[in-house]
Amino acid sequence: MSSGSVKEISYFPGCSLATSARESNQSLLAFFEAHGIKLVELDDWNCCGSSSAHSIAAELTHLLPSRNLALAPPQRPLLAACPNCFLRLKLTHMTLLQNRRAAEKYRRLWGRAFDARLQIVTFFDLLSDMVDRGVFKDNPRRLTGLKFVPYYGCMLARPPSMRNERNFHGLMEKVLVSLGAVPLTWSQGARCCGTFLSVSRPDIAADSVAGIMQAAVDVQAECIVTACAMCHLNLEIRSPLAIKVPILYFSELLSLSAGIGGGKGWFRRHLIDPRPLLQSKGLIA
Repeated sequence: MSSGSVKEISYFPGCSLATSARESNQSLLAFFEAHGIKLVELDDWNCCGSSSAHSIAAELTHLLPSRNLALAPPQRPLLAACPNCFLRLKLTHMTLLQNRRAAEKYRRLWGRAFDARLQIVTFFDLLSDMVDRGVFKDNPRRLTGLKFVPYYGCMLARPPSMRNERNFHGLMEKVLVSLGAVPLTWSQGARCCGTFLSVSRPDIAADSVAGIMQAAVDVQAECIVTACAMCHLNLEIRSPLAIKVPILYFSELLSLSAGIGGGKGWFRRHLIDPRPLLQSKGLIA
């Protein structure tokens, strides 16, 4: 999908970006606004079910996401910023495409026909198209010298039914390098942070996070960059290490590189304070 001709995109923020990860939501909105793209939040959206609903009640696996699909206006892509939300919405859309009975139930429940042409996209889909159009080619290199490690976690993993979806490994490095940042080589970029085991088995999550954070320390990273709110939360609260590497949202760095965000208070919300690092790089006052 080419974002070059898109001015308005429907937006499903999901529960995390509406609550604990508001700084991710705000920086995402600010970044796209600076590039002429308006994210229009779905009115009265509901939780997509996350990783919990489908393990407790199979029917909710598609009922919760399908209501959000019914709220999406036609002829406009739907952006899901959270990787888990994207999976839930996309898998439900695929089920409705392939299952006539499910599509008929959808029509009865929500009073409208299933939109088979609805495009469900991620932040990385739009960003990749922007890269292809050369959006970042002449941008000021405001991130010059910032040493980071990219952390994707499980967010780009796909179930077998979605094996043909685009793979965006390397996108964060490609964009941030074009803005002057320095990627460091490490071994933990795709390791799971423990996700929702942070609640049921915090010992497992803490062990995973410790390995990730130690690897960042070992390569002398100044920060870890992620695009997943759950990863961000786990890395901040579950690390048992004395040395705390700041965790930054990809969208926060993109906004800073565009000259916005320094005074918006996003960074006060971080549990590992990134402000000393960002001040030392001249990115915030």
